[in-house]
Amino acid sequence: MVLVAAAGCCWAQGRPGEPRLVLIDQDGSGPGGSNQMAMLALLEAPNVEVLGITMVTGNAWRDEETLHTLRMLELTGHGNVPVARGAVFPLVRTQEETRLGETLNGKVAWLGAWGQGQTALVETEHGAIPVTPEHLEAHGPYVTPPMAEGMPALRAIDEDAAHFLIRQVRAHPHAVTIYAAGPLTNIALAVRIDPEFAGLTKGIVLMGGSLNPQTSDPEFADSPRHEFNFWFDPEAAHIVLRADWPRVDVTTVDVSIKAPFTEKMLGQIAGKDAGGARTPAAKYIAAWSQDRYYLWDELAACAWLDPTLITREKLVYMDVDLNHGPSYGDTLTWGEKFKPATGVRLVHAQVDVDLARFQKMFVELTTCDGADGACAAPGAR
Repeated sequence: MVLVAAAGCCWAQGRPGEPRLVLIDQDGSGPGGSNQMAMLALLEAPNVEVLGITMVTGNAWRDEETLHTLRMLELTGHGNVPVARGAVFPLVRTQEETRLGETLNGKVAWLGAWGQGQTALVETEHGAIPVTPEHLEAHGPYVTPPMAEGMPALRAIDEDAAHFLIRQVRAHPHAVTIYAAGPLTNIALAVRIDPEFAGLTKGIVLMGGSLNPQTSDPEFADSPRHEFNFWFDPEAAHIVLRADWPRVDVTTVDVSIKAPFTEKMLGQIAGKDAGGARTPAAKYIAAWSQDRYYLWDELAACAWLDPTLITREKLVYMDVDLNHGPSYGDTLTWGEKFKPATGVRLVHAQVDVDLARFQKMFVELTTCDGADGACAAPGAR
């Protein structure tokens, strides 16, 4: 267990005056919610250039997620950012196998696109509450239900996600960070198509994995090594975790459940004490992100923007269980002494956060319009 040193901040900030380049790979369920708000944090951040967004099935089906993301970009003034559609299904895991597995091994708390209509029990500052995300209405992978926020005029590009990722990284060698906050199918495909892909990046930021979260939430208290993004496509996570990245940062369940989206934060973003939301991002969140939930992906995004938000991490060798039994998709970790001789890689697993600074930073990213000159790059304060 180590404290995060100032060197971590320097790794992420880059050279003064140069924009930091990032590619977003996301399961963009919506409208609103953690997936969309995390993308907004990166889109709104000063001195950051989002080269594009690639979509993968996870919390919802890919095509529905793509429409929600395109509409978010329209409503928030980021229509110039290209969006590429990626994988519809995991590499190996199937919905049918998963349903059979539940009858043998017990229910899974969150099934994402496969669990339409699910209700999750979520901890908040006011206790545990049931939440059913608005997008979860039963439909097949290629059906797109009516969108509450309206259909986008924008369209996804013709290029598929994996080749788009490879092309962008090769156009900016050793300068692009991959931010991957959904199942890792698209990233795994890029790694397999281009063996040099991972090594040509600046590193990868993952929202995934679980070590030993301290919580009464039964989803994690009863299954401490289970986390949805790794679980949904275990083979993809296995490929990605073993690729030749210069650096791997993992925002785990352990730290994510310490960061709730509170009523106070929503009120600040919505401008309840200041005559209403000022920025398009704030207006979007105020309109469409009403559920209280953990800030899973937002924390991963903000910790890349300012690594000093993370106050404690574990340096561990990480992989995913690929045995098709009760622990299929669970997070595996080892220290130096006990790691297997099979090519596992060292990752920076985040386990604690300066919550007050993170919440303040996220609110500022989504509400600062620059009119008063107060907007500053994260980590510059």
